[in-house]
Amino acid sequence: MTLHPVILCGGSGSRLWPLSREHYPKPLLPLTSGQSLLQETAGRLSGLPALGDAVYVCNEEHRFLLAEQVTRAGHTPANIILEPEGRNTAPALTLAALYLDTQDPDTLMLAMPADHVITDRANFLKAVIRGRKHAEAGDIVTFGVTPDAPETGYGYIQHGDALSDGHSYRVTNFVEKPDTETTEMYLASGEFDWNSGIFLVSAARWLEEIAIHQPAILEACEAAMQNGMQDSDFFRVEREAFLASPADSVDYAVMEHTRRAVVVPFSAGWSDVGAWSSLWQVCPRDAEGNVTRGDVIAEDTQNSLLLAQGRCLATVGVSDLVVVETADAVLVAHKDKAQDVRAIVDHLKASGRDEYKTHRCVYRPWGSYEGIDNGARFQVKRLSVKPGASLSLQMHHHRAEHWVVVKGTARVTCGEETFNLHENESTYIPIGETHRLENPGNIPLEVIEIQSGSYLGEDDIVRFEDVYDRIQAAS
Repeated sequence: MTLHPVILCGGSGSRLWPLSREHYPKPLLPLTSGQSLLQETAGRLSGLPALGDAVYVCNEEHRFLLAEQVTRAGHTPANIILEPEGRNTAPALTLAALYLDTQDPDTLMLAMPADHVITDRANFLKAVIRGRKHAEAGDIVTFGVTPDAPETGYGYIQHGDALSDGHSYRVTNFVEKPDTETTEMYLASGEFDWNSGIFLVSAARWLEEIAIHQPAILEACEAAMQNGMQDSDFFRVEREAFLASPADSVDYAVMEHTRRAVVVPFSAGWSDVGAWSSLWQVCPRDAEGNVTRGDVIAEDTQNSLLLAQGRCLATVGVSDLVVVETADAVLVAHKDKAQDVRAIVDHLKASGRDEYKTHRCVYRPWGSYEGIDNGARFQVKRLSVKPGASLSLQMHHHRAEHWVVVKGTARVTCGEETFNLHENESTYIPIGETHRLENPGNIPLEVIEIQSGSYLGEDDIVRFEDVYDRIQAAS
């Protein structure tokens, strides 16, 4: 049986603000290495026998970022299923099962969240190999992390009867985030593992189980797939049908009810990196117990996480802090309060601010733009356009634009005229004029854009042509 990784890319990782944002969430961030968590997950199973292409389930908003990261990591960015809105892991896995079942009914799915860290890949692969034979026999395998502390932020799995392989158990019970006293008892008993949220099951078995325990999820997902459409490497499920699905996790929807649940314990340096304190625990630390990234000066500082993106970050005489600097926000928190960062995100949302949603640098399928300056009736941006890429043919009702090329060659459409601009050359786009910016060259195109007008919001865009199928979207 072919084993297909199913990489679940939902979730925003709000406890990792200000790095993780709604439009650039935790899975896309390089938190523990030069690769993003998504890229690490995509490569985690390389070398296993009978390994098929990965299937990705992600939010429509992140589709181009995901495809680009997968490509950069040397993997095929195909089989990307787009959710119009997250409905938790059970519907996501059901979409993947329906997608794969049409290709190979006997296929195995290894469902992995895209935002986990596993430092001991060899031990993880051993666990997958042990679980594979149970999945091939029709069981639903979950992987339990051998606990080394009474953590209250994780769910727990209780072992039942040992199976004949000596490495696996029937599942007796699932417990969601117990209190400290209970977790200490669990740890002492040796009967409980942390719930990793990783599952191995055949597509056919999953569809049978979801039909028994959550038929409404299956019905909604079947309709969403039947009425969906292939768009290049993406499969777009039908929006209204999918939103009719109940939102539920794999655990609640099936695992707590099925009689086919098997747990394979493993110890492989696993973490879901659910908060800044978790990142501090899994990263290498210096002699003072600090994790530092970027331009950091730490004097008389201990056991802290210090991340700088653009400016010099300096600390003196502090300990047990999280300090994260970005272009538009700085977080300072005690490590013991790292779980409460979500409250900051909630406050930003309630205040109508954008810092929870986007970074100053905003990524688009054609490249990116970054705000440099703004004031009454003007703003300045730096645009970076990838080789061969183009922005949509568009116009604005309320703003004019000046473009200055600082690197590369730009092909400009302005009204009925199309022409090239080279470094240190500029042009003017009047209000209401149809226009387009393209990069015909082999190096990134960098343009300074000066906008002026009565309204400068990103939703003042009327698109006429777009190679990325964004005619209906203001992004």
